[in-house]
Amino acid sequence: MQTSGDLNLIGQFGVGFYSVYLVADYVEVISKHNEDKQYVWESKADGAFAISEDTWNEPLGRGTEIRLHLREEAGEYLEESKLKDLVKKYSEFINFPIYLWASKEVDVEVPADEDESSDEAESSSSDDGESEKSEDEDAEDKPKTKTIKETTYEWELLNDVKAIWLRNPKEVTEEEYTKFYHSLAKDFGDEKPLAWSHFTAEGDVEFKAVLFVPPKAPHDLYESYYNANKANLRLYVRRVFISDEFDELLPKYLNFLMGLVDSDTLPLNVSREMLQQHSSLKTIKKKLIRKALDMIRKIADEDPDEANDKDKKDVENSSDDEKKGQYAKFWNEFGKSIKLGIIEDSVNRNRLAKLLRFETTKSDGKLTSLDQYISRMKSGQKDIFYITGPNKEQLEKSPFLERLKKKGYEVIYFTDPVDEYLMQYLMDYGDQKFQNVSKEGLKMGKDSKAKELKESFKDLTKWWKSALASENVDDVKISNRLADTPCVVVTSKFGWSANMERIMQAQTLSDANKQAYMRGKRVLEINPRHPIIKELLERVVKDPEDDGVKQTAHLMYQTALMESGFILSDPKDFASRIYSSVKSSLSISPDATIEEEEDVDEAEAEAETEAKEATPNSEAEPTRDDEDAEPSVVKDEL
Repeated sequence: MQTSGDLNLIGQFGVGFYSVYLVADYVEVISKHNEDKQYVWESKADGAFAISEDTWNEPLGRGTEIRLHLREEAGEYLEESKLKDLVKKYSEFINFPIYLWASKEVDVEVPADEDESSDEAESSSSDDGESEKSEDEDAEDKPKTKTIKETTYEWELLNDVKAIWLRNPKEVTEEEYTKFYHSLAKDFGDEKPLAWSHFTAEGDVEFKAVLFVPPKAPHDLYESYYNANKANLRLYVRRVFISDEFDELLPKYLNFLMGLVDSDTLPLNVSREMLQQHSSLKTIKKKLIRKALDMIRKIADEDPDEANDKDKKDVENSSDDEKKGQYAKFWNEFGKSIKLGIIEDSVNRNRLAKLLRFETTKSDGKLTSLDQYISRMKSGQKDIFYITGPNKEQLEKSPFLERLKKKGYEVIYFTDPVDEYLMQYLMDYGDQKFQNVSKEGLKMGKDSKAKELKESFKDLTKWWKSALASENVDDVKISNRLADTPCVVVTSKFGWSANMERIMQAQTLSDANKQAYMRGKRVLEINPRHPIIKELLERVVKDPEDDGVKQTAHLMYQTALMESGFILSDPKDFASRIYSSVKSSLSISPDATIEEEEDVDEAEAEAETEAKEATPNSEAEPTRDDEDAEPSVVKDEL
């Protein structure tokens, strides 16, 4: 080291060799060079060692033999299964072959005993035909044998799985990739991986890698997403397994990928903790993410179901049936990971957004991409419209979509709880911004009568806002999104939507006080073309203090809250207003009281019951004349 020696020699031999003293208390190393004598190095790890010329062991010819004299407690390292597991885990892809002197049982034919052969001869039939006799004569010439189990020992090759990442990708077949994936993932099913990427990175850091997209997601993929550190990527340095617990190689949202990375430039002679801080890992991570996203995008590009109508014929002609529906399968298994990536990875947000899939008002139950949505946008449409909710069936009936559907606009359905968080980060895509149709600021063309309507309903909107002062309603406005519904409640542009409020209230450790800061201001939007709204305007103009009109205004607001997806803060008040409305429709007086129940003393009621049970029922006893009657007649009388 002082004379500028090769520091890489440290770790090539030392670290691995000194680990033998964890299991052995005495070690011999016998070594022979072509141009030298055979020597023995021996030590008990007590600070001393001895080197001497080997005159008592068999000549090696060339090479090295290491003998470990194992400690008593390390006996497990003499078991075949233990040694096979170690090689399988750490040295499966080492370039040179690793053999184990293994035992196995084989079937061996040995001569049968004379007693057994005589018994067989006696049991044969005495009246056989001439042809059978000749066969017996031939059989007698051959020696009698039997099959027994015998234990034999031979060298068994343990690392027979080839390191396919070292080969040219063009030379590796699909079957070899599939077999390698099953070996890597310990998956013994028949399903092929959805996709794979085999590449070599050159530059400051050189490495080879193979990435696979599994056919199915693990059942617990998202249950412990932020707590689990286990990655499915294995790190090798010069074919030596280092670790499968590096969460620095891939971000969490890509932890469903299987694969390995093998680098010749990373150091072998440092601890895993130091390696995690190595600057080269950042470069490797950056390249892996890019290749992983390209691999996922390729699944979509080769899927005929993903093509636009113009390109569909070309893709169908060039693709086989196996690739049909593959991206929908990927999305159903790992779509949530892509959404989490958009939230967590700001650098690759646009790339990930291209991989997003969803259903819309015009997709007929099929998945659509943002690019396909934009290609179908109406002329003059500037925003990408979307709506969030618990499920598609509920959203299809939402009042927020009424006018948009009539005017032919396409709206995206977001039904996954994570979508609410997603849209807080995905503000735009290309030149288009996203617009939640359940929030303020919806624009879809100019309405020539907007100013007139606003002026003509000014009395109603002003009166309604004051009537709802106790409900914390920020404003009452004329709506441009309603067609058949009289009114709807929207939230402010940067506050929580109704769906987000519902999700946050369902959190186990949610804080109601903190939620109040994020809750969006509520605005009641009314449909000026609806007969109920027109009638309300006339009533308010006639008598603003009419209690019946105020009651109706409150009831309509609470109904709109429910229909807009909000949770009522006072369900009892809402129920009381409904019952009052029902009374009115049935022409029942508001002052009508509920009939009082008679209060009977409990002791008197019990005494009365006992008296009835003690009194015989004369009618129940049949007379003598009735004895001959039909049973059914007696039963009827009883």
